[in-house]
Amino acid sequence: MKDSRSRRAKIPASVWALGFVSLFTDIGSEMVHSLLPVLLAGTLGASALTIGLIEGAAESLVLATKVFSGYLSDAFGKRKPLVLLGYGLAALVKPMFPMAGSIGTVVTARLLDRFGKGIRGAPRDALIADITPPEIRGAAFGLRQSMDSIGAVIGPLLAVGLMAMFLGNINTVLWFAVLPGIVAVTLIVFVVREPDQVERPARLPISRAGLAALGKPFWMIVVVGGLLSLARFSEAFLILRGSQVGLSNSAVPLVMVIMALVYTASAWPVGALSDRWSRMRLFAAGMVVLILADLALALASGPFGVFLGAGLWGLHLGMTQGLIAAMIADSTPAAWRGTGFGVFGLISGLALLVASVAAGALWDGYGSQTTFLFGGVFALLSVCALPLLKRRNGG
Repeated sequence: MKDSRSRRAKIPASVWALGFVSLFTDIGSEMVHSLLPVLLAGTLGASALTIGLIEGAAESLVLATKVFSGYLSDAFGKRKPLVLLGYGLAALVKPMFPMAGSIGTVVTARLLDRFGKGIRGAPRDALIADITPPEIRGAAFGLRQSMDSIGAVIGPLLAVGLMAMFLGNINTVLWFAVLPGIVAVTLIVFVVREPDQVERPARLPISRAGLAALGKPFWMIVVVGGLLSLARFSEAFLILRGSQVGLSNSAVPLVMVIMALVYTASAWPVGALSDRWSRMRLFAAGMVVLILADLALALASGPFGVFLGAGLWGLHLGMTQGLIAAMIADSTPAAWRGTGFGVFGLISGLALLVASVAAGALWDGYGSQTTFLFGGVFALLSVCALPLLKRRNGG
């Protein structure tokens, strides 16, 4: 078991503030995300492959952008301005969704929204690592993930309620996604603080020596994270699966609600547990849960099966996302921490793009069962790769 100091240290106020920023931002984002596949497939007539391409490009843009924003936050020794820029851009583009009259407009809005997420992600995670004592890092990252997923619960629930209130008018409902972003930006400006002193800024441009300084343990985490991204394609396919088994347009956001509820309930406790137990073993258990989620979704014949699969998917997220962030923070030097988060995001983003496009093609060509079985195979490969990481990190 790890040092008992993790029980006495307190999570810094700025970590709590960033948690609330994530909460409000995710309320708006998940209102959009829970209705976007329905808007694309129904109102705008997009195929599953088109949705896979859009989601894969959007989410890979998030992760690929992290490498540049993370490095810039190292190079200039300031992380908050990039965090503000990323959240601010996401807030500014939200009105484009209800005004969209074509797939092209939706694609533009989705990419800009995700570009904002990419800008903020690595600097935010590096800032959390900077201001949090090492002995409670798992708890801090778990807290932020939990609060983010609380927003992912509230957002789809609001979408369900507003869809009922406005008789299924998607465009009207999407206007309500604008307001939470304004609250999030206000919190960043007035509440979030970063350390005055930075250990050592990185040098521009990115160098081979700097990447090598990230170390072998970090690169093994990148390998496993890439396999994880191949296994965990866009969650838009969970929504499509719910629609396929008979959920109405008004009820289908409940798939995301259930996923997010389980994610919320598990992320913080698992993160805190990882400060005392092996992060690697907990992570391995989370990958096994993903395999079970893929099986449940592949075999689902009605809403219950999809809800079960979504719940397991959320448990998997709660058992892996905060942990892998903590492992990156543990394995990278402080002066290159933003770069480490960014490089991890770039590799994971490329893998996620491949996975989402492949998932869409499999769905159109061979059916939804094959899509989720494909994900389960790569989740199994991720589990098989964990001994590599364990040997280099002391498991």
